[in-house]
Amino acid sequence: MKVLIIDDEPHIRQMMRLTLEASGYEVDEASDGEEGMAKLDDGRAYDVTVLDQKMPGIDGLETLRRIKERAVDARVLMVTAFASVELAVDAMKLGATDFLRKPMTPETLRAAVSAALSSVRQTRPAPAAGSGAKPEIQILTLNGFQVIPSAGPRDLSSSQHGFRVKHFKDGSEATVTVAIDPDAVSRVERLTRRRLEPGGAFWRGQAERLLSGYLWTEGKVPSAVLTVTDVSREDLEVATDWKAD
Repeated sequence: MKVLIIDDEPHIRQMMRLTLEASGYEVDEASDGEEGMAKLDDGRAYDVTVLDQKMPGIDGLETLRRIKERAVDARVLMVTAFASVELAVDAMKLGATDFLRKPMTPETLRAAVSAALSSVRQTRPAPAAGSGAKPEIQILTLNGFQVIPSAGPRDLSSSQHGFRVKHFKDGSEATVTVAIDPDAVSRVERLTRRRLEPGGAFWRGQAERLLSGYLWTEGKVPSAVLTVTDVSREDLEVATDWKAD
């Protein structure tokens, strides 16, 4: 299996290369997005690309966009030390397979590459530019975790949202509950003059964001119920225009 590492920091590239070569992978390196695209465009085939986000020249998201334009089924692992959940979601929308936080352990890198290789490649083309269609994210993959909303009909009056969280490293799976604080629901209603039920899609999105942020910063599954206690100014604007659930 061949892996391409695109990262502007030589010591990071070396750590990742040695880690993957020790596991039997054939590894190439590129110091920026332009060099990485040149390697991809000269006919070399890679099973996985490990791509840094913060680089001189074209950054990781732009490089990811170009890679996916070239091959929609490419497996790309984004890595960065400077990230937010929103950036991770943007990467997923562009087709990233996973989003890993620096510094990472060799075990985390090996597990992420192995999981990417075992995943089903994306074969559905992205929406055409200008079509107005939005790519759907069924599962958010973040820092080696998959966040999967619970299936089944939703109770709009319920203040609790359930998620399954899978960890690539050991294959473990846990159920996590995220609660919506009634005071937060009341505040949004007061400021937007709209009642968004706590069990609806808006609050489910807030719950998933809180859980994703915890997984990103803590690197582990929460052992207790998380609670959404407030929303950002930007999310209040979203709530103002939110369509009924």
